[in-house]
Amino acid sequence: MKVLISGGSGLIGRRLAARLLEGGHDVVVLSRRPEMTNATKGVRSVIWDAHSANGDWVKELSGAQGIVNLAGASIGGRPWTRRRMAELISSRLSATGALVQALEQTPAERRPPVLVSASGIDYYGDRGDEAITEDSPAGGSFLARLSEQWETAAQKAEPLGVRVVRLRTAMVFSRDALAFRLLTLPFRLFVGGPLGNGRQWFTWIHLEDIVGLYRLALEDPRVTGPVNAVAPDIRREREVAKEIGRVLRRPSLLPVPAFALELVLGKMAQLLLHGRRAEPAKARGYGYQFRFGGLHEALEDIRLRR
Repeated sequence: MKVLISGGSGLIGRRLAARLLEGGHDVVVLSRRPEMTNATKGVRSVIWDAHSANGDWVKELSGAQGIVNLAGASIGGRPWTRRRMAELISSRLSATGALVQALEQTPAERRPPVLVSASGIDYYGDRGDEAITEDSPAGGSFLARLSEQWETAAQKAEPLGVRVVRLRTAMVFSRDALAFRLLTLPFRLFVGGPLGNGRQWFTWIHLEDIVGLYRLALEDPRVTGPVNAVAPDIRREREVAKEIGRVLRRPSLLPVPAFALELVLGKMAQLLLHGRRAEPAKARGYGYQFRFGGLHEALEDIRLRR
């Protein structure tokens, strides 16, 4: 089938495009930086304006069988000033809104039947020891509000007869993922340890499994609504720190106090200090088999990759 990927020049988009090509699908990436995707042989890149439903990219929707929406400014990398937080929200809402408008302009008989839109596991906020499934309500943190608005924007495609899936993604484990590199850097420098009090539940997912869940959402018409894109091996952060130290053969005894993280990172510290015991209930219900469902095997796979 023909699949469009908006924001496809990032880590997940590039790996997803490659896996879809291997499966015999036709992949078109909508990107402001097509040079970032042209390196993947077989992928066709189209310049798009993420702020309006105008341009040649809109024509690509006609006859496509699926859309993956990954567009949005990076959560990490820059301090969360008021201006930056507004940008994080607006970049997601404008891109998703443009896609929905373009779908509305596309004749119903030529309209893609499914939109798989990214979201974050932070949708639930900081929830302590509560068991979280896809039926749990949204939290009250900044990232929770961002994710809720992002999902609401995507759901506007449902009245158009489009099946909408919202993948609530945990921290992606990959050698090339910035967040993962930052998480493991202290261990590589022999100063790793628990973050904050270490009691917060830590959700994560291997890159191959987040790509697998996107493929499941595209290809299986049963999949709809929110899906927790998290690995089933859910542990407290201090246990994750021990496992990272064990796999990297580094000590994991030096805790990083919450106040120190907040002093350095400001509001962005919630990425590391907030926790939720979110389970992949729907993914399991759909029969998805995780390639790297265990924390140890996921870390070992990344360590061995070159």
